[in-house]
Amino acid sequence: MKTGIFFTGSGPLVIITSCDSLTNPNFVKKLSSKGIKKFIAYELPEELVRNRYGLHFETVLNDLHQDDDARVIDFDGHNIFNHFSLKELGNPVFYE
Repeated sequence: MKTGIFFTGSGPLVIITSCDSLTNPNFVKKLSSKGIKKFIAYELPEELVRNRYGLHFETVLNDLHQDDDARVIDFDGHNIFNHFSLKELGNPVFYE
């Protein structure tokens, strides 16, 4: 599983995926079907996201099944920027 912040045309999202990478073709296809055709993503340690979102993270994680590709944990840009410092972000992943 991978967790990350995705900067998209409509704003940031925090997403958890059962895929092995943030650019896995199945995952990218799912994002594309939602209108996200390009993004800049930063992988985050699952524990960091779990600690920041607490019970909400657990609820979303429990709803993520093996055959699912992804679940949105947060889509409120203001909230995301309050949960994470830009200093915590590592190297970006670009997809276009």
